[in-house]
Amino acid sequence: MSAIAGRPLPVADARQGLRPRSRTPRVRVGFALAQTGAFFVIVAVASSTFWPVYRDGAFVVLVAAAFALGAAIALAGTFLRLSSFWLLVLVVIAFALFGVALAVPNQAIYGVLPSLEGLRELVVGVSTSWKQLLTITLPVGSYQALLVPALVLVLVGTTVGLSTALRSRRGELALIPPVVIYIAGIVFGPTEALLPLVTGLVLLAASIIWVVWWRLRRRRQSIERLLRITPGANVSSQRTGNSAVARRAIGGAVLTLAIASAAAVAATTTLAPAGARWVARDAVVKPFDPRDYVSPLSGFRSYEQTPTVDRPQLTVTGLTSGQFLRIAALDTYDGVEYSVGSDQVSTASGTFTRVPTSFDQSKVSGTQQSIDVTVDGYSGVWLPTVGKLESIDFSGSDAGTLRDSFFFNDTTGTAAVVGDIGRGVSYRLTAVDPRQPSTGDLEGLTPGSSSVPSPTNVPQALKTRLQSYVDGVSGQGARLQAALKGLRSDGYVSHGVGADEPVSRSGHGTDRLTQLFTDPIMLGDAEQYAAAAALMADQLGFPARVVLGFSSTESTGGTTTFTGGDITARIEVDTAQYGWVSLDPNPEPRTIPKDTQTDPDQVSRPQSVIQPPQQEADPQNNQAQPQSKQDNPADQPAWVAILLLVGRIAGWVALGAGIVMAPFLTIVALKARRRARRRRLRDPAQRMTSGWQEYQDAVVDHGIEPVPTATRSEVATTVGSSRAGVLARVVDRSVFAPEPAGKSEADRVWKAVGEMRGGLDDNLTRWQRFAAAVSTRSLRGYHSRKPSKR
Repeated sequence: MSAIAGRPLPVADARQGLRPRSRTPRVRVGFALAQTGAFFVIVAVASSTFWPVYRDGAFVVLVAAAFALGAAIALAGTFLRLSSFWLLVLVVIAFALFGVALAVPNQAIYGVLPSLEGLRELVVGVSTSWKQLLTITLPVGSYQALLVPALVLVLVGTTVGLSTALRSRRGELALIPPVVIYIAGIVFGPTEALLPLVTGLVLLAASIIWVVWWRLRRRRQSIERLLRITPGANVSSQRTGNSAVARRAIGGAVLTLAIASAAAVAATTTLAPAGARWVARDAVVKPFDPRDYVSPLSGFRSYEQTPTVDRPQLTVTGLTSGQFLRIAALDTYDGVEYSVGSDQVSTASGTFTRVPTSFDQSKVSGTQQSIDVTVDGYSGVWLPTVGKLESIDFSGSDAGTLRDSFFFNDTTGTAAVVGDIGRGVSYRLTAVDPRQPSTGDLEGLTPGSSSVPSPTNVPQALKTRLQSYVDGVSGQGARLQAALKGLRSDGYVSHGVGADEPVSRSGHGTDRLTQLFTDPIMLGDAEQYAAAAALMADQLGFPARVVLGFSSTESTGGTTTFTGGDITARIEVDTAQYGWVSLDPNPEPRTIPKDTQTDPDQVSRPQSVIQPPQQEADPQNNQAQPQSKQDNPADQPAWVAILLLVGRIAGWVALGAGIVMAPFLTIVALKARRRARRRRLRDPAQRMTSGWQEYQDAVVDHGIEPVPTATRSEVATTVGSSRAGVLARVVDRSVFAPEPAGKSEADRVWKAVGEMRGGLDDNLTRWQRFAAAVSTRSLRGYHSRKPSKR
């Protein structure tokens, strides 16, 4: 046995061999640069979660520049031994000098120098841009000061993380800032992440390499310090066993990931999420709510009154012949009016967000076009647009204010400007005009899968008239065309505002639509016919909405001036073949028969309404699809719903428990494998020595720390167990005795080891026993080396 094994070192010798704790070792330049390069890779991967938020080259420049600034500050603090206060001062100075050019580039002088307005936006953005980032449509590019959150995270994260790596004894803690950046990108990002599996695994792999490297470095330094204070030891000739430690650390991490990944895949396969992932922007109340405004369809008749009917409303350049100029799309009917969105149902059509740059409409099949719009007499919160909007640019002195007040809903193509627009406002928009079916293709349409709220309080008279229109017609597209043809054939147009026009009430509530279908003559205008057509389409299974806007047959691609008389309303139905298809249900203006005009003084309803015939339940009517994707299915039994809820909760609990327990189960499995390998050794003497190592590892896992160079007898003395002392002498005899040990002796040693390992748990709480079982202390020194003969 070694002559010095187990003897404590004199205090003077220890002080001679170890550097005082109050002084931090000098960092070599090569080491610092290597750490900086490795840390840049980790920060870059972590910052990738912010790419879907910005999707702009300015963000890439910001990440690189912010990391360079943070790294320079961290390196300066390391080599100059600056305190945390001076690091903070340097960060603030760098933020003020370079923040405007990086985070508010539109306010930078010559693109580099900070301006006073840029500094103001930069400082204000530190506190306000976080929420603004959640209330705006993604991507945001370099809009206003929305790059400030990324600048703060990367600059501060790099400074703190790299300073921790270079100056702390626990370099692993440097991973905390990149993890914060990674999570922040997810929280502030869209519901659909960019390559979440790839970015997550790359960051995890880089983090594991970082942690393992730091642990090996710290282990190597500890061994070198120990050898320096050991008499006769040659530091340069000793092997540290780092390669074996690295293999086992990485192998354990891979095994842990495999177990956790298998549990996650199993859970997500059986309990797939019902929708998109939840992010912070889902919980933030948007600053524009269309439900705060009166339905634009309710003001339809105001455009037909004098003098608005002949007054110019909008001047538009670039429209195709007869193209429709959209004001708003309305998809929610409650028996009173059609509105944009609902206060009872959360719909995509009711969610408006700010648009900083543009919308990606590359997936839309259609023709790209650009139009210029000048507002004349038109006013209101709703901004006229065409097609699927890609970008919009306001002009004039108030362009910036209008830009900041602009909101858009890409689901319906409806735009709004908070604070209203008025005369003189000009803007240019680029959009994609979606491809529409030909007249011959309309009868072959089938319902799409878009989500719209189910209408309520649909008039019975409308259902009865619809049945008469589609009776004997097969095919959902053909039935829809039959319904629209019936409206055009039976309907007459009257706005009811002129002295020579028959009385025609405004509105499109249940009572007005009932009157439309029960009066002797069907009399109304686009407000009633569009609302009725949308409800009929919904009855036939097509998700439908009413679209209010301007249309003129005089638009030829040049400049078109729309007057109040050009106001109209159409419907759009979602189809499986073309998406949303625009249909015009309005009758052509024609002479209203005088002998059947409604008496202006008559306000009462017919006393009897013709009831549907008994054969109304046409077998073909059963072929119609459900009204829309939102119609409530048949209620399930309560016990089924409870079982599904309990199963879902149990599945997620099992997933969480599996992920949490995976590292602990891996540790237990590694110890069991190590114990099995030791017990299966063929040589009895090695089996006995390995048995002692198994017991000593159990001692270490229970918190008893013998001196690293202690002999077996000294370990037994440290444990304070007489039986451990006997076992130590038996194993020593098997190693140093001239006669070889027998198999039966090895079996008895292992039996004793098992009993003594169990005895270590006596008088311990359950938590203490669990902590010992999952302790990694003994694994740190297990490198598959041959059993020691000491």
